[in-house]
Amino acid sequence: MSNLIATRWRQGKRTLSYPEQEPLLPEQFRGLPIVDDSRCIADCRDCVEACPTDAIFKATKVEFDLGRCLFCPDCSAACGAGAVEMSHEFRLATTSREELMVESGATMKLARRMSDELHRVLGRSLKLRQVSAGGCNACEAEVSVLNTVVFDLGRFGIEFVASPRHADGLLITGAITRNMQDALAKTYAAVPEPKIVVAVGACAISGGPFRDGPEILNGAENLLTVDLFVPGCPPHPLTILDGLLRLIGKIQAPAAR
Repeated sequence: MSNLIATRWRQGKRTLSYPEQEPLLPEQFRGLPIVDDSRCIADCRDCVEACPTDAIFKATKVEFDLGRCLFCPDCSAACGAGAVEMSHEFRLATTSREELMVESGATMKLARRMSDELHRVLGRSLKLRQVSAGGCNACEAEVSVLNTVVFDLGRFGIEFVASPRHADGLLITGAITRNMQDALAKTYAAVPEPKIVVAVGACAISGGPFRDGPEILNGAENLLTVDLFVPGCPPHPLTILDGLLRLIGKIQAPAAR
């Protein structure tokens, strides 16, 4: 017993203080891609051509579709001018699919609190049923991490439940395969009203690297109304946590990058 007490004393508090304090992210963390327009060459399309999921567009400015983005370094590696880099900005979740389209130099619109009617019912206690609709288990692993002592999702009143009948909504991961279409629809139907849907990861938002495959439905929004989009491949647990906290109003002011 004395050894256990001594170990706990050495370890100290293990739970992150976010959102009260900014988290310390590892140097290799890749967040929001940003473009230095002063370095960007007008007729260069190297970053566009390098993107494996066609998540980059360029007219007058470079625009990223974060719903397709894998947050790989291919675009920054391809840019000989050094105009593209991956920032440490982990706040990426949005309320609408359109808000995941981010033009260089623009401020990203982050997720907003759910409607007053939903917040009155779900704002203090949110139970989610997680559904892996054809995932590789990367997003699923990051979601599971939220239950650990480091993130302690339950302290915010958010929990994962085993049955959709006990849930207030679905948290969906995976590319939404045709084999999972009926199962997902039945699970959603079993959740009592009012309910929400959270799409986590590039696959659940757009199909990710499997987009337009013959057995892929290209995202949850093609089947259900989605209330929160959390981009990434996979998204960092902090990205998921930040989005959920904004959705229930624990973080109210959108943070500008």
